[in-house]
Amino acid sequence: MLPEESLHLEHLLQTASVLESVVRRSFGPEGGQVLFTRDTGQAVLSRSGTRILTALRLEHPLARMIVECVTRHSAVTGDGSKTFILLLASLLREIHTAACKVPHVSHIYKSREAAVASAARHLAKKLLTFALEELDGIIAMGVVPYGSCLQREDFTATRHPETNIPCIQKLLASFYHSRVGHTHCDFFSHLTTELLNNWNPKKEHPSLSLNLLNDNMSALLTPVSGFPNSCSRLIEGQVIHRDFSTPCPPCDQQPLKAVVLTGFLQPGLLCAGEVLELGCGDPRVDGKSREERSIVQFSALAERSLECAISHLQSLGVSVVLSAAKQSAAALASAAQVGICMVECVSEDELSLFAHLSGASPVTDCLIVGPNNIAELNFCQPILLGAHRFVHVAFCDSHKRLGVNPCGLIIYGVGEGQTDQYVHAIHDAIHMLLSTWEPIGMTATTASKQTFDINRSSHAQSQIPKVPPCRQGLVEPGCIVPAAGTFEFLLHHALSQHGHTSLFFSYTHLDTSVSQLLANALLSVPRHIYSHSPRHFLQVQATLLSLVNKQSHNKFLKQNLGESMSYRPCCRETEMPLKDFMFDFGLESVPCKYQLLLAVLQCLSSLLQIDSILHIHTALRTQTQGLSNISWECTKDEAEECDCIVSH
Repeated sequence: MLPEESLHLEHLLQTASVLESVVRRSFGPEGGQVLFTRDTGQAVLSRSGTRILTALRLEHPLARMIVECVTRHSAVTGDGSKTFILLLASLLREIHTAACKVPHVSHIYKSREAAVASAARHLAKKLLTFALEELDGIIAMGVVPYGSCLQREDFTATRHPETNIPCIQKLLASFYHSRVGHTHCDFFSHLTTELLNNWNPKKEHPSLSLNLLNDNMSALLTPVSGFPNSCSRLIEGQVIHRDFSTPCPPCDQQPLKAVVLTGFLQPGLLCAGEVLELGCGDPRVDGKSREERSIVQFSALAERSLECAISHLQSLGVSVVLSAAKQSAAALASAAQVGICMVECVSEDELSLFAHLSGASPVTDCLIVGPNNIAELNFCQPILLGAHRFVHVAFCDSHKRLGVNPCGLIIYGVGEGQTDQYVHAIHDAIHMLLSTWEPIGMTATTASKQTFDINRSSHAQSQIPKVPPCRQGLVEPGCIVPAAGTFEFLLHHALSQHGHTSLFFSYTHLDTSVSQLLANALLSVPRHIYSHSPRHFLQVQATLLSLVNKQSHNKFLKQNLGESMSYRPCCRETEMPLKDFMFDFGLESVPCKYQLLLAVLQCLSSLLQIDSILHIHTALRTQTQGLSNISWECTKDEAEECDCIVSH
């Protein structure tokens, strides 16, 4: 008989509470950094919620499932991992309180725990349905009008008339504050804003440049350890993270012609794993064996092909070859002899970015190189960054062709751990900006398509409600609100006023609506933010409520004067009544917050489908027949122990 561990709502709440106690120490403006000590003895500091959670050695499968949901959400939006845990724990407490009010009916449920579990499942399902169908409209009416909106035309140049600070820079500063601390947040926000300025085409939508940066971040960022982070800077062109295999071209040779080669410079060269097939013929020709004769012919053919390739490159004036493969010693010697510079083993991402910026198409064979395969460079020279030497290139006329000023970003850090933290923070910041520029209707679709099905079973997937057609246009892209709990305060007020009696829990004696339950859970976020000063929490909440009531009164007067009832609030039409809060507390993204709520509720709904865990000591790699609602969560040592999740 397999050892079975029955799961109750209290178990799930305890697991979430333990994770909550871990992340709340680094949450909010007063949160600190967490010190990790690796097995090698290396000490690493971090404030990233995802990094903190993934560094934990979790044994319980429920905890691992929650962390998996957090990492998947953070990979999409780049933010919200700590808030994810806080909201999940708060929602579980609210659901536990509401579900425990359900009386035990003996002829329906075998135990009190079964009745509570069933009530919790129904309530979580209604919460998710409510969020997918109506939450975007509530945010559009109750949150967006009290914020601001990043403009498409001046995406990287929107400035506040009083502080003269770009709104995008304030948004990034708030993000970096929770990642790298108060000391470095302004520096990295300014650096990221400059990066966006260089890569943003003036006439194009900002999402195009953000997608380009996101797809090529590994090729654009160069981490360097051993220096203070204040040395971090932008650098013109592209840094290729390889060194020259042959002498670099002369500095006075401008412009340079370069070719991206995805194959071998020496045609006919065998690749790894290939075998030379010897041809058939007379056993003896000129005193040589058939095998010896075939090898000699192959060698002569390869030599002639190499000479032809070098001659062809010379005739076109090519002086730089970027190769994805490692070339033969003969190819390198021949290229160096005629002054052709070779850079070997360049990564696919770097070659792809080089081809995009230069406009040259990669080629597999040097013999077919044409004008469309040749890139013109302003220079190609070595650059020493820390203890490593790389290749630095700059492109001709890239601003005229692409409308951007290509540049890379060199990130310095005192230690390897700090440098890695800064690199991940910048990458996540680009993710956050991308999510900010998605309309909320599109964001809902994106979130619903993510696989938050923790149980990995078709039965559990059927428990999640299908997403209705998106109501795009409710909220324009780029919506932002003041940080420090403003979104949660405003949405709490809007949900409290909402009063959806049609979405009450199925038990008539349970008078808690799902909208009010979600409203109560939202307040846990600002409570943790102002945990050091509860009086400040009440003051901010009262101030925001007074501003909301004042603007609601003004809007009511406008509607009575004949304004159309189909009026859709747009944040750029308001006078930003919270402008005093805007630059005191920083800014945060409304679409990212909305997507976070959907992710938490989807995770919650999936977690509450779990009934029990079976601990087995044999790795099962195939699903057992007749148990379609069972999935397998294996530990690191699959040959010894596995945990089997049985869902409802």
